[in-house]
Amino acid sequence: MAFVTANWNPLGDAFYRKVELYEMGWSLKDGLRECLVAAAPYGGPIALLKEPQRRSPSARPQLEIYSSSGVTMASFVWKSGVVKQLGWTVCDDLLCIQEDGTILIYDLFGNFKRHFSMGNEVGQSQVLEAKVFHSPYGTGVAIVTGASRFTLATNIDDLKLRRLPEVPGLQGAPPCWAVLTQDRQSKVLVANGADIFILDNAVCTPVNPPGLSPQATSIVHMCVSFSYKYLALFTDSGHVWMGSTDLKEKLSEVDTKVRNTPKQMAWCRRPKSREPSVVIMWDRHLLVVGVCKDTIPYHLDDDSVLVPELDGVRIVNGTHHELLQEVPAACEEIFKIASMAPGALLLEALKEYEKESQKADEYLREIKEQNLLGEAVRQCVEAAGHEQEAETQKTLLRAASFGKCFLSNFSPEPQVCMCRDLRVLNAVRDYTVGIPLTHMQFRQMTVRVLIDRLVYRKLYPLAIEICRYLKTPEYQGVSRVLKHWACCKVQQKEEADENIARAISLKLGEAAGISYSEIATKAYECGRTELAIKLLEFEPRSGEQVPLLLKIKRSQLALSKAIESGDTDLVYTVVTYLKNEMNRGDFFMTLRNQPVALSLYRQFCKHQEQDTLKDLFNQDDDHQELGNFYVKASYQEKKLEARIGLLQSAVDEYNKAKNEFAAKLTEEEMRLLRFQRRLEEEKGECLLGFSLHDTISTLLSLGLHKHAEQLYKEFRVPDKRYWWLKLTALAEKEDWEELEKFAKSKKSPIGYLPFVEVCVKRQNKYEAKKYVSKVTLDQKVKAHLSVGDLEGAADAAIERRNEGEIGAVLSRCSPATDRALVERLNRAKATAAKK
Repeated sequence: MAFVTANWNPLGDAFYRKVELYEMGWSLKDGLRECLVAAAPYGGPIALLKEPQRRSPSARPQLEIYSSSGVTMASFVWKSGVVKQLGWTVCDDLLCIQEDGTILIYDLFGNFKRHFSMGNEVGQSQVLEAKVFHSPYGTGVAIVTGASRFTLATNIDDLKLRRLPEVPGLQGAPPCWAVLTQDRQSKVLVANGADIFILDNAVCTPVNPPGLSPQATSIVHMCVSFSYKYLALFTDSGHVWMGSTDLKEKLSEVDTKVRNTPKQMAWCRRPKSREPSVVIMWDRHLLVVGVCKDTIPYHLDDDSVLVPELDGVRIVNGTHHELLQEVPAACEEIFKIASMAPGALLLEALKEYEKESQKADEYLREIKEQNLLGEAVRQCVEAAGHEQEAETQKTLLRAASFGKCFLSNFSPEPQVCMCRDLRVLNAVRDYTVGIPLTHMQFRQMTVRVLIDRLVYRKLYPLAIEICRYLKTPEYQGVSRVLKHWACCKVQQKEEADENIARAISLKLGEAAGISYSEIATKAYECGRTELAIKLLEFEPRSGEQVPLLLKIKRSQLALSKAIESGDTDLVYTVVTYLKNEMNRGDFFMTLRNQPVALSLYRQFCKHQEQDTLKDLFNQDDDHQELGNFYVKASYQEKKLEARIGLLQSAVDEYNKAKNEFAAKLTEEEMRLLRFQRRLEEEKGECLLGFSLHDTISTLLSLGLHKHAEQLYKEFRVPDKRYWWLKLTALAEKEDWEELEKFAKSKKSPIGYLPFVEVCVKRQNKYEAKKYVSKVTLDQKVKAHLSVGDLEGAADAAIERRNEGEIGAVLSRCSPATDRALVERLNRAKATAAKK
């Protein structure tokens, strides 16, 4: 295939080739002359600003955006200030840097997105030159002002302006300068005469390129490589110095024999390059200068622009778009004339096989004898990835398939992956799409970024087909593309809301990972509120619907959706929003129509906003709950008058609610409080807030029996409860005399066994025995046992002839000391058992 090498040129140990990517589709009358040009890397779009120095309102410059194949994407008259530089962000947004330091950002289709300023100081001293650069942190901008000061922003999406140190002796713009990213920091490299300075955050450091030609009196041009690892300097003596960007290592120095200052320079090297080079462009003349000191001259038919890439340099002019790159090793070994590499022999074997010639077997045997058939297949697969022509790709892949037939343990995965990648690459390289990616750039970019680029260009069908072909997970592929399509669809103002909502619903269907709320948000941002509401109906997650409904002031609908979700936190969120947005009356009326929300809000108010709870009950004329509210509130008051006032309000509300029982209890509480206050004033005992039970108990323990009696009668305390209270209080005081009087005052409603028990509990059996005789017959045994009277217990048990009680007494007897009693009890037990 000798035609493949027709455009190869040797450079040291390697070859370089210039491949045509496109015949440009634009019609530029004067080519790229008098144009500001910016072309994005990785086969990105091209922006042209024609005659940028025009300042007359009647003849404004034209800003045009094209694909890499020259297909128009946008065109509009530039009505803002004077533009000094154009550049592209990593996301393919266009940056227009104006003379006053303002930077305007447009999308691919010329729609204005936003603007920002490089600072007041820049605006005052004006921008002389600017550069847009890419780093691991995003897209950066560097400018030099009329005051010869540099200002740098490493990431325009997180704008932090840095004013770099002054360069000694610099007047106006420097002859040449460049931005490089090293050690996680962006720096500026400046040439002033024969001196070079590195500007970082704090210092201006002078450096000397090792081995720079002594004939040079000034450095007039410089460029850094795509990876920021290498630097090239062009001197007024026509020499090109090449080395590392830290200026510690020199690779080579070449005399170009041309002393004119170049229009542009760019590194042309690929990863693992055997012969890196620098491409230098003057008017209609291009020179490729290798580290080996060899050169390749090219004549240019038109004004051109160099676009550095990861693995080469793109050359764009008014009629053509070409790629200049080092010929990859695999391609060189296969296609080089008289090559005996395994890949070359395998390709010859395929040709002979297709001619049905026996020479095919001879070539195969030669490869197999060297045990290099696997290597031959690998070379053909790799070389196919580096070729632009589809026919050449197919031929190489057929050769790989042919060789693979004679291998038993060769993995098909590399070839399958290459076929898949090339189909994708050929699709995006198509003239109508215009993204001329190489295989190396594609692998570096990743499929996800390529899909993003297609989506950004609104090439949705192609993006979806690629996702399906590559079997990308739905939420990362098709669903993501459809979401972008839907967000674009809602911006079509000429279509009715109903039609757009229906189209989106039909297209998206049940696609995994689609968030209709995001699409609805986009619709709302475009001023289409009704369309946003229609789209939210398709959102299955209430949590995603509610925030946007609140944002678009559809609070009633948001509340209904939140309640339907069953998520109390979501309901609380909506209720809190409504409370802040609506007046009090409307807010309460809204809640009245939503019982679930009202109930939840009441729960919230019980713990957080008591006063609001009262207003809610008033709004609903809920007298019962209002009464409860006043009662609870009364317990928070320390002053008696305030507490009585709240309780009186509670009584009034209970009466309105016709709850006589609650009203009566509340009135009694008020009476008790007044009694406690009076007692406090008279006796100095603090009882305010005690319950009736605790009040009586405390009075009895203090010996205030008359007051306790008064409460007992006034509040109709049950006799049994009062007797228990007094009994317990007197026993705790060990006031046995008063206890005896109390027992004799009248017949005990609780019996006399409790008297026995409280005395025993206080270790006073003597007093306990006084009450044993008063105990009823059925409790006699227990009473006698409590005071340790076994004889009495035995007499009572035998008298009652109760087998269980006899057994209880027996269990307390000692066989050794109570033998007679035990025998007597056993006889009685036997007699009781017979009956």
